[in-house]
Amino acid sequence: MKICVVGAGAIGGYMAVRLGAAGHDVSVIARGPHLAAIRRRGLTLIEGDDERTIAPAAATDDLRELGAHDMVLLALKAHQIEPVAADLAGLLAPGGVIVTLQNGIPWWYFQKLEGEFAGRVVRAVDPRGVLFET
Repeated sequence: MKICVVGAGAIGGYMAVRLGAAGHDVSVIARGPHLAAIRRRGLTLIEGDDERTIAPAAATDDLRELGAHDMVLLALKAHQIEPVAADLAGLLAPGGVIVTLQNGIPWWYFQKLEGEFAGRVVRAVDPRGVLFET
């Protein structure tokens, strides 16, 4: 499976290594010094005495550089989603899926409630409602 991990921090990096070690074709989106380190040394996961390192198929800071993927793992902090939301569709192959892997309250939490909180967009998680509307 061809997988793109958007955000190669703690959550995204963990998933990238585990999926890469399982034989999937994994690309990562990162930035700054972390991206430079991934390009030089790959991604390493240490669990107890077990250490695994993968070399991603691609490592970039520009989503538009990558082609279509079967799955996109969105592992960004809430405030980082809006700037990339419009470019996510370009990462998906026909029938592809986006899986969100964020800490905190999920963007859809209040969508299933009734009463005064029904339909509320949690601005701290989805500041302008881009996940709900996209």
